[in-house]
Amino acid sequence: MSQQSDLIHIFNGIPFTTRSSAELLRSLDSFQAREDDVLLVSYPKSGTHWLAEILKHLYSSKVSLTSAIEFGDVSKLEDLNKVTTKRIIPTHLSYDMLPKDFKAKKCKAIYIIRNPKDTAVSLYHYYRDNPHLPTIEGWSTYLDMFLQGEVVCGSWFDHLLSWEEHRNEMGTLFLYFEAMKKDLFQSVRRISNYLGINMSDAEIQEICKKTTFSEMKSNVEKENNGDPNHTVCALTASRKLIFRKGTVGDWKQYFSNKQNRVFDELYRTKMDASSLAKHIHYEN
Repeated sequence: MSQQSDLIHIFNGIPFTTRSSAELLRSLDSFQAREDDVLLVSYPKSGTHWLAEILKHLYSSKVSLTSAIEFGDVSKLEDLNKVTTKRIIPTHLSYDMLPKDFKAKKCKAIYIIRNPKDTAVSLYHYYRDNPHLPTIEGWSTYLDMFLQGEVVCGSWFDHLLSWEEHRNEMGTLFLYFEAMKKDLFQSVRRISNYLGINMSDAEIQEICKKTTFSEMKSNVEKENNGDPNHTVCALTASRKLIFRKGTVGDWKQYFSNKQNRVFDELYRTKMDASSLAKHIHYEN
């Protein structure tokens, strides 16, 4: 499969779906942020929708959850400016591509990290099921693309490192998908503290009940309407493609021993100096 598909374009050396127009990407630095904006940051298929649901409950729906800032055409920026309530804005952008005004105003940013092997598997299925992404020839071909950063949004390694390098400039909160699965209560507490939202233990427990994977997947299946304004994803407007398994360790069903060794070697090479990477565990 060639990345020169009419479904993909390259911007600043990074593959993007054509549903993120080049004109919009060129115009991002003209976007005016607000000091109370909250950014939900992730590499694709890392749990952004889960995090978005948690935030909606934390704010009691008194906010506007937008689609990803890089999703759409240049009119997207004008649409965001028209939002009158507090904005929660998702993005899969690397730190370098983030609109400068978010940085200047030190907006709150929450970055969710998922085990890259599970992320790779989840994105593989997303490629297979999403008509807005090119057809791939199979798992081996896809994994080579993932390791070389030739999938949408580029290299997982470079994406995480770009945000880690500037972690103190915006005071970014980093969360781990696997830790959230293990102890959602403590993760929600961390998020509420970071955002300055006072929550009782009982209120947090209630949020945890409403944001289990099975509950959210059930709601998506009932409510899917194909409207891009009802999904935080920059790759599709179909909410049915968002939730697959949400499990930890599914990668073991896909990686051969050789593929696992190649992945681990690249991981060590790219992430050796990363403090965030030291908290990512493959075996769970």
